[in-house]
Amino acid sequence: MKKHLLTLLASSLLAAGSLAHAEELKIAFADNLSSLDPQLNNFAGDRSAGLFFFDMLVSNYYNKLLPGLATEWKNVDPTTWEFTLRPDVKWSDGQPFTAEDVVFSIERIRKVPGSVAPFTSYVRTIESVSIKDPQTLVFKTTTPNPSLPLNLASVPIVSKHGTENASSEDFNSGKALIGTGPYNLVSFTPGDRFVAQANPNYWGEKVIWDKVDYKYTANAASRTAALLAGDVDVIDKVSVSDLAKLQSEPKVSVFAYNGLRAMILQPSFNPAPSKFITDASGKPLEKNPLLDVRVRKALSLAINRDAIADRILQGGVTVANQWMPDGSIGYNPEIKNIAFDAEQAKALLAEAGYPDGFNLSVHVPTDRYPLAPETIQAVAQFWTRIGVKTSVEVVPWAVYSGAANKNEYAMSVIAWGNGTGEASYAMVSILATNNPDKGMGASNWGRYSNAKHDELLAQVTAEFDDAKREEIMREAATVVMDDVGIIPLFHYKNIWAAKKGLVVKPLSSDRTVPVMVTKE
Repeated sequence: MKKHLLTLLASSLLAAGSLAHAEELKIAFADNLSSLDPQLNNFAGDRSAGLFFFDMLVSNYYNKLLPGLATEWKNVDPTTWEFTLRPDVKWSDGQPFTAEDVVFSIERIRKVPGSVAPFTSYVRTIESVSIKDPQTLVFKTTTPNPSLPLNLASVPIVSKHGTENASSEDFNSGKALIGTGPYNLVSFTPGDRFVAQANPNYWGEKVIWDKVDYKYTANAASRTAALLAGDVDVIDKVSVSDLAKLQSEPKVSVFAYNGLRAMILQPSFNPAPSKFITDASGKPLEKNPLLDVRVRKALSLAINRDAIADRILQGGVTVANQWMPDGSIGYNPEIKNIAFDAEQAKALLAEAGYPDGFNLSVHVPTDRYPLAPETIQAVAQFWTRIGVKTSVEVVPWAVYSGAANKNEYAMSVIAWGNGTGEASYAMVSILATNNPDKGMGASNWGRYSNAKHDELLAQVTAEFDDAKREEIMREAATVVMDDVGIIPLFHYKNIWAAKKGLVVKPLSSDRTVPVMVTKE
């Protein structure tokens, strides 16, 4: 039986060096926060904020699993894992971190009220968590799950004493924001910023930045202007339209890395008539044309991805033919790039019974993904050219996320982060048949369902051999892409910019946190 014992301290990778004295760091970030409750919503901005204040049992940093609140873990038998807890860890209010806190956290994450993007997929295979002794936890799973440590690297641990009678709003007020992480909350203004101070009781290596001003700045041009004016030290999600200007600026350094986040269109598989899919007169069609694989393939073939990548994203992305990027775990190199073929797209529509096309509305958030509205406007033009007259409705994220989660849109847009670094994450969250009770398909907004994919997901979940697991993931990629269950467009590059003298190195996917910023 494969045994996982890791003894390297995660904190050794949390800082590249130390300074003689503490300093302040100002960051302008792009992803809005729904809450400071780290278990409420699995959103990029919320995940970044959570890393200030909370820890996981396992840390997934620099694409490596490292000790967090657990110092080591081992697979006892196919459905049993033991985790050894780090001793002498204290919560920010001075109380000791205990095994009971972990048990509570696992149970709470299954039922956080008000969540529109739950973390339940990460705990879906956990049958029970028991306390063997004060420093040892025993996890029993419903099925063999070699990815349990990787799953737990996305489960924030909250305090039982501070959280069991608290609401998510109590985190925003600071009342329940009791963590074991490197920072403590000073103040939070929803929709604007939060200020954090170094946690003097942090169990890991002392952080470089004593105080951090973390300001939400949705507009990319405003983030760039703030950096150039010296108002902030670091910005994330640099707009490609500002890239050349920043690269030529002597006071600024730019850090660009190929990313995991995929821009994906999710067709609705709801068989009921939709007001967003109509005939020429505006009457909803009796049958949803998106249920026909020929229609979905036509829509995919009609998109000139290279043109979008070059003209709109200006090289800030890599064209996608599946949800994982080249070189990542589960990427299938045998899948060919999706051709741009408008004539074949028209032929497929005619074959499916829509020679004159139909009307379609696509919904996209206005304040979430870089250049998403502009991208979808281009997609709409390509689709209109093959007869699918497409309009674009741009919606604030606060409205969009709830409606998309309920499958109210005919075509939704998601930029999926693939944050675990392997294909099975999306298989569970955006491709599995939606089943909230089992933690499956939490972000499967179109309600895609494919029995073969689900069968492969069950296999990959239980397979301990890494090479076999990857082969299963690659097969799943072929199944989904042949079925056009989703329509991938591109993978974002992760681009940060900072004032000269600072170095930004990605910590985990496209999170933006102070521990990834050091001095030259």
